[in-house]
Amino acid sequence: MVKQIIWSRLAHNNRLNILEYWIKRNRSTAYGKRLNQIFEHTAALISKYPKIGIQTEIEDIRYKIIKDYLFTYRETKRFIEVLTIWDSRQDPDKFDRIISQGSS
Repeated sequence: MVKQIIWSRLAHNNRLNILEYWIKRNRSTAYGKRLNQIFEHTAALISKYPKIGIQTEIEDIRYKIIKDYLFTYRETKRFIEVLTIWDSRQDPDKFDRIISQGSS
């Protein structure tokens, strides 16, 4: 059963910031568009196969690795909530704090 994808405010902002960064850095929208397509494809894949992600220490939260990013989500009975798109080159302790907040 395909579940609806809901983007948290944090995930939406992460996504925009990541795409804006790559547009500025490359002075082109090409890579940003491709990365956005990968994010969309991942969301569609997770909506069909929610257990595809790697289980975190928090029971209902999983993540899927996309290049240097952790696409973190929570499955409920009715939908999939994308919690954050985390650049894995950042402080992992900060990631743990954010995910812990998302589980409450």
